[in-house]
Amino acid sequence: MKKKILIFHPALAPYRVDQFNTLSQLFDLEVVFIYKNVPDNKFNQSRLLSLLHFKYSFLLFGPYYKGRVFRFGMYRNIKRTNPDIILGYEYSFTTQYLILLKRLGIIRQKIGSTIDDSLDICNNVQSKSRFFARKIATKRLDYLIVLSKEVSQFYQKAFNLKENQIVVSPILQDSERLRMNREELENIANGYAQKYHLKGKKVLLFVGRFIPEKALPEFINNIQTILHEQENLVLILVGDGIEKKNIETLINEKQLQDKVVIPGRYEGQRLNAWYLCSSGFVLPSTYEPFGAVVNEALIFGLKVLCSKYAGSSYLVSDDKGILFDALSENDTIDRMKLFISSIDVFEQVDMMKKQTLMTNHQHEFNKEWGKLIHE
Repeated sequence: MKKKILIFHPALAPYRVDQFNTLSQLFDLEVVFIYKNVPDNKFNQSRLLSLLHFKYSFLLFGPYYKGRVFRFGMYRNIKRTNPDIILGYEYSFTTQYLILLKRLGIIRQKIGSTIDDSLDICNNVQSKSRFFARKIATKRLDYLIVLSKEVSQFYQKAFNLKENQIVVSPILQDSERLRMNREELENIANGYAQKYHLKGKKVLLFVGRFIPEKALPEFINNIQTILHEQENLVLILVGDGIEKKNIETLINEKQLQDKVVIPGRYEGQRLNAWYLCSSGFVLPSTYEPFGAVVNEALIFGLKVLCSKYAGSSYLVSDDKGILFDALSENDTIDRMKLFISSIDVFEQVDMMKKQTLMTNHQHEFNKEWGKLIHE
């Protein structure tokens, strides 16, 4: 009989679907979502929920304080589910409540938390409150679920945790699912290529929120000379957010109207089609817990120019792209030039010519989560 896991998770994002579904093959899984949607990045929840292969529910009532929430009904869900293992998220009120319940002897299950920090974030904690919450929680949680081996090694060394207490579970998506419906994807991509005159150009793609952490104005400012000098180079920024006006102002000031395109925010097939009419992908974040878009770009055969501050930077080996220091203007320029010379001009939409660069991590996934099965 499968062990039963109850996970309290903020909200369902596209990049979590495959991870949860794969987890449901190993465990009797139920996920309780704390929000109806991702607070700062709304997705089509009806479509995403229809893809899930496990039981899920919502807890939406409770106090809110400075971006943090506590939901009433957690203990009721635990009693109803009677799981073997309970997971909270980060060092949130949710996780702290699980620790309290266990310390009071109200629950006896193993408890843990999913930690989305990159190694850079581990070393440079955002606030004193998080610093102390982490210090306390790591002593009292049975498990941590982290995104990379480097973060696992950090926790083992910094907090004297054992390897079997830490599950390395990166946010990875199913290549086959994303690459389904080839004809539809290619038709959409052809429409983009025609509308934005992409044929014969080196198309550098960014996908994500336009927020300060993504450092898009800084990146554009750093590479403006390269954009002007290389006639066949174009930067596509797919997304939206609070930095949009700043980006548009910068584009006008630097006379980059023909070099930087902002087509809007997309998701699902309409988003995936952008990977098919691009030459390479860029993630210039100065703060990035993981960056699931790197995984998506590799799935669609794109090399990646990736900030070393992104948690997913470990996915970018020498044959899959180039890492750069997004905080350094000189390094950004030097690495950008190298990257541009390594990618091809976009000529036609053909998914078969964009074979996936993503390694299959199923074996590692099963092995890591097996720590909870066999403990």
